[in-house]
Amino acid sequence: MAQQENVSAYKKRVLESTEVDILSSYYEQTGNNASVTGGIGTEQLTDVAPSIVVSVPLNADDVLSVDVGISTYTSASSSNLNPFDLTRSVGGVSGASNSAPATNNGYEGVIGSPWVASSGASRQDTWGGITVGYSHSSDSRDQIVSGHASFASEYDYVSVGFGGGYTRLFNEKNTEVSLKGSVYLDTWLPRYPTELDSYLEAGGNLNGGFFNGVDILNADGEVTDKNGSESWHPINGFGLISDKKRNSFALSVSFSQILGKNTQMSLFADVVKQQGWLANPMQRVYFADVDNYFIGNPASIPNYTSAQNTDVFMLADDMERLPDSRLKVPIGVRLNHYFNEILTVRTYYRYYFDDWGLQSHTASVEVPIKIAQKFTLYPSYRYYTQSQIDYFAPFDSHLSTSAFYTSDFDLSQYDAHQIGFGITYTDIFTKFRTWKFGLKSIDLKYNNYHRTTGLKANYIGIGFKFETD
Repeated sequence: MAQQENVSAYKKRVLESTEVDILSSYYEQTGNNASVTGGIGTEQLTDVAPSIVVSVPLNADDVLSVDVGISTYTSASSSNLNPFDLTRSVGGVSGASNSAPATNNGYEGVIGSPWVASSGASRQDTWGGITVGYSHSSDSRDQIVSGHASFASEYDYVSVGFGGGYTRLFNEKNTEVSLKGSVYLDTWLPRYPTELDSYLEAGGNLNGGFFNGVDILNADGEVTDKNGSESWHPINGFGLISDKKRNSFALSVSFSQILGKNTQMSLFADVVKQQGWLANPMQRVYFADVDNYFIGNPASIPNYTSAQNTDVFMLADDMERLPDSRLKVPIGVRLNHYFNEILTVRTYYRYYFDDWGLQSHTASVEVPIKIAQKFTLYPSYRYYTQSQIDYFAPFDSHLSTSAFYTSDFDLSQYDAHQIGFGITYTDIFTKFRTWKFGLKSIDLKYNNYHRTTGLKANYIGIGFKFETD
C-alpha cells in the first residue's frame, strides 16, 4: 500500500529548475516620412533593448516568472517635437545643436527643419517595464491556469496591465484549447509640438512667449503681421487633450492540434477593443486648404520637402486626431512540419481588420536546419501588406473640414519584406557553467526589413538561457 501511494503521488515537475533568460537587441531605421513633422522628414532612429526573464518553480505545479526590460532610443524624428533649437547669426549656427550648415543666404535668426535632428528632450527616451506572471498546472497536467500583471512607463505615458488565461488539453494531450484575456490602462503624459503648445500658453498672442521676436513667414517668404488676420494660427477651436486615458481590452482564443507524428497546426483569433485618446499628440498635421506659414530662412521654402532644406520649418495646423474607439480583429493559422532530425518548416499566416478601415495580410516561413548536434540555423522570410486607414493622407493633403486626420505612414498603404537569419546553440546537459548556472542555449538573430514607403531597418538580437542546479 505504501508503494502504491508513492507511485500515485509522484508527478513530474512543470519546471525542473530556475531558468534565466538574458536578452538584448539593437534596432536601427531610416526613412523620409516622419509623423512628428507631418509625414515628411527624417525617420532615423536607433534603439537598444536589454531585458531579463526569470522563471522560478515554486513547487511541482506552480511557476512564477518575472520579466524586466528597458528600451533606450534616440530618434531624429521625435526630436523635432521642438525643431527650433538652432539660431543662425553672422558667426554661424549656435544653440543646442550645430548640425545645420552655416550657409544662410544672408538669413539670421531661429531655424529648424524636418530633415535636421533637434537636440531637445524628446530626442532620447527610455521605456521601462516589468511583468510578473504566475501559472498553475493540474496534477494530470491537462489544465493550466495563468495570470499576469505589468507596469511600464515612458516619456509620454504610463501603463498598468493585468490578465489571465486558461488552457485545457484533450485527446491524450494532442489537442489544446486556450482562452486568455488582458486589460491595459494607459495614461498619457502628453507632449505637444512646440508651436501649438506655445500658442495656447501665450493665449494666442504671437508677440509673446516663444513667438516674441520670432518672424512668421508666409509661403512667399514674406514676414507677416502677427497682429493681423493673415498670419499663422492653428485650426479654429484648437485645444489640447482633455481625456488622457487610453484603455485596451483583449480576448484571445487558440486551438492547437497534433495532426500526425510530424505535423502540428494551430488556429488563433483575437478581439481587441481600445478606448480613449488613440491619436499621438506629438504628430503634426497640415491642411491643403489652409495657407502655409514658416519660421526660418525664406530662401529654403521652395525646397521645403527636400532633404536640402536645413533651415526652415512649417508651422503645424493641428496635431493628429483619430476616433476615441477602435476594434481590432486578427485571425491566423500556424502549420509546422518536422521532416527529419535535420529539417523543420514553420509557416504562419494572419489576416487582420479593424473598424478604422485597415486590412492586412501577414505570411512568414522559417526553416530550422540542424547542422550539428548543438547548432541549428534558421533562415526566415516574412511578407506583410496593408491598406491605409480611412483617416490617412500624406503631408499637406488633409482638409480642415475633416473630423479625423493623420499623416502617420504606419497607417498608410504599403508592402513590407523582412529577411532573417539566426543560429542557435543548444546544450541540453548544460556543461558550460558559471557560478550556479548552466548555459542551456544561445540564440543569435538578424533581420533586414524594408517597406515600399522607403523605410528601412536592421535588427540584431542575442539571447542566453541559463538554468540553475
